[in-house]
Amino acid sequence: MNLLAIETSTESGSIALWCDGRLLRRSCPAGAAHSQTLLPLLGSALQEAGLGYGDLHGIAFAAGPGSFTGLRIACGVAQGLAVAHSLPVIAVGTLEAMALASGGERVIVLLDARMGEVYHSRVVAGTEALPPAVCRPDALPVPDTEGWLACGNGLAAHPLLRQRLSQWVRDWLPDLLPDAGAVASLAAPRLARGEGVDAAAVAPLYVRNKVALTTAERLATGGKA
Repeated sequence: MNLLAIETSTESGSIALWCDGRLLRRSCPAGAAHSQTLLPLLGSALQEAGLGYGDLHGIAFAAGPGSFTGLRIACGVAQGLAVAHSLPVIAVGTLEAMALASGGERVIVLLDARMGEVYHSRVVAGTEALPPAVCRPDALPVPDTEGWLACGNGLAAHPLLRQRLSQWVRDWLPDLLPDAGAVASLAAPRLARGEGVDAAAVAPLYVRNKVALTTAERLATGGKA
């Protein structure tokens, strides 16, 4: 089974090609818009693997949460390729994929949401124990047991999170970002089980509706108009 995965929910985008359990991963070029580099990167990965789009069995993408623009790009490219080549699509949660990449059994995922907020989720043994949500760092719900792993750039962006979770977390991975390899690893067994859907049935998972702060809100927090 051959599966192509796309992850552009942050500035650090990537793609991955799953070929019968072998994973070929490539990072999006730094400093360039994902919309400009994604298709050439996908094409070169397929060429390196000796495959064409006609050899694929499905397309996967990180559905969110994350950058609104990045999520729309990943979803749009996945839908376009799926329609053009009559392929099913698998939408994978960004935070779920981060939890897998962390290698932890009980994981608190924290992705910077900008605007003074953080996307968060809890994943236990591969199952979401707390679905993706967004909140201010001082409002993050804490677990009632110890021994968790906390990961994601939300930890670096919001130091208060480490203070809030210090009693419950044993291991920290503040540099972990979303990755297409984890998206592919989650999507492959789902595609094999026949869980792929029509391209028209998938959409980004934004979690929140607000894109940016108003001028008044920026000024209230010391920002510029």
